[in-house]
Amino acid sequence: MEQVFRVETAERGIRLDTFLTVQITKTSRSQIRRAIEAGKVKVDGVVVTKVAWPVSPDETISITPLPAAPLKANPSAIPLDILYEDEAVIVINKPAGMVTHPGAGVTDGTLANALVHHLGLQSIELPRRGGASRPGIVHRLDAGTSGVIIAAKTDESHLSLAEQFQSRRVRKHYTALVYGRVENESGVIDAPIGRDRKNRVKMAVTTSNDARPALSIYQVTARLDGFTLLDIEIKTGRTHQIRVHLAHLRHPVAGDTVYDGGRINTVKEGRVKQALLKSGRPFLHAARLGFFHPVINEWMEFTAPMPSELDAILSLFTP
Repeated sequence: MEQVFRVETAERGIRLDTFLTVQITKTSRSQIRRAIEAGKVKVDGVVVTKVAWPVSPDETISITPLPAAPLKANPSAIPLDILYEDEAVIVINKPAGMVTHPGAGVTDGTLANALVHHLGLQSIELPRRGGASRPGIVHRLDAGTSGVIIAAKTDESHLSLAEQFQSRRVRKHYTALVYGRVENESGVIDAPIGRDRKNRVKMAVTTSNDARPALSIYQVTARLDGFTLLDIEIKTGRTHQIRVHLAHLRHPVAGDTVYDGGRINTVKEGRVKQALLKSGRPFLHAARLGFFHPVINEWMEFTAPMPSELDAILSLFTP
């Protein structure tokens, strides 16, 4: 259905995509840009396909939204460990081994597939803002990382949560066991992350053109024989951020075969080494997540218990 807006004097010179994003609060700027580029926006009756077109006072701007993309995440009857759910959001304790959403050859068995099944395609229209393959998903956890993850059940909720993540109002705390003794009791890792120049599958601290700012804050919670247990709060959400930052600190996450540089071969305690190998995952757990509820605007915080395989590793250390 076409929507029509009139440009006010104070809005002179604003970009077309910005103007429409302000007017249509339930739609993301990326969706509006796609509509502009697809010829679905007119200025005084003339189609304009430039997203940066400067608007002028008294112009009439109309937009016909693009239809929602069909869902690419098929429903899968996968049990979910639900920590909280209401009409706007669902908070889940994701197990290690579960991919967040389809991609890179993975088409089934993901959290997105499980969400589509749980929420029910026939009874609710799932939000599309995250993309057709990741309905409702606002952020992600690496496949090997367990813990708290949130998904939106409406486009309005997705928009609110996405803004909170972008403005760093969401609190994300992780528990990580790392190799070696971290000297400082606390610290800040402020180092940009981009694709590794030698291995494009990996990420790295780099100054390359594709690098993006990344900020992690750590606190020592326990010192163990040959290891350190950390609480880590991340202020940004770069791919593999914690794993890359801790490897950069020369204290990679225990059990992380991608970024540990073979450190597991230096573990002297046989039982610990075997437990890490048996777990088949990095010792990284998204322990706590806090956010403002997108509807009632109240602060909410959720905690995911430590998985049994990680608890088993900690139990091997003498207090």
